[in-house]
Amino acid sequence: MAGGLAISREIAALSSRRSGLARARVPFWNGPLGRIGRTLRNAGRRLGKIGRSPGECRAGRGGAVVDILLVTGSTRSGSTNTAALRTALAAAPDGVTVALYEGLAELPAFNPDQDTDSLPAPAADLRGRIASADALLFCTPEYAGTLPGSFKNLLDWTVGGPEMHEKPVAWVNVAPEGRGNGASETLRTVLGYLSTDIIEAACIRLTVPRGAVGPDETIEDPQVREGLRDVLRTIAKHVG
Repeated sequence: MAGGLAISREIAALSSRRSGLARARVPFWNGPLGRIGRTLRNAGRRLGKIGRSPGECRAGRGGAVVDILLVTGSTRSGSTNTAALRTALAAAPDGVTVALYEGLAELPAFNPDQDTDSLPAPAADLRGRIASADALLFCTPEYAGTLPGSFKNLLDWTVGGPEMHEKPVAWVNVAPEGRGNGASETLRTVLGYLSTDIIEAACIRLTVPRGAVGPDETIEDPQVREGLRDVLRTIAKHVG
């Protein structure tokens, strides 16, 4: 009921304004439509927690499981970045569920003309996955001193929607000391533009030698596994 009243108030406020003026003053996700979207999203999250068994509800908001979406910035086979996130899948602590987004290579090149209510299917799937997650964890390589083009393309597809606004986010840099800083700095800039909630304590360097990736595309090093587990715990604590 409260959610319905909140939505009604936002719609009433929206109808009382001139749409052109509203668009000129605030970004979409900070305006009335963005607030309506976030109200619906949060209501959906609450409904999604209903019916889970007590064993599944050990951490997070009100005792609910914290859902973290893992997003790699690499399309390369055998990538240490993707391997780190696959390892996080196996190392997730109690009360945290993790899922790996694997649609990076399927996203079309960003085109503002397609950023409409009828998004290309891969972009719609990406935004839906982001909306349903409580937080995001990124792990990306550095190409030519910045983010890989394919990963920047993924981020570009999120700009036109409200899904990233105030979304808790963090990243792990698995490059050797002195490398990967350009990618991390650019990622921080883009995530700041998107008004995300950057979890500073979970943004760490966790060096992973390329030879550490096993045949199952995960990392057996216990220090790496514990480091990733700590990152997930930090994110869950922040969300909770």
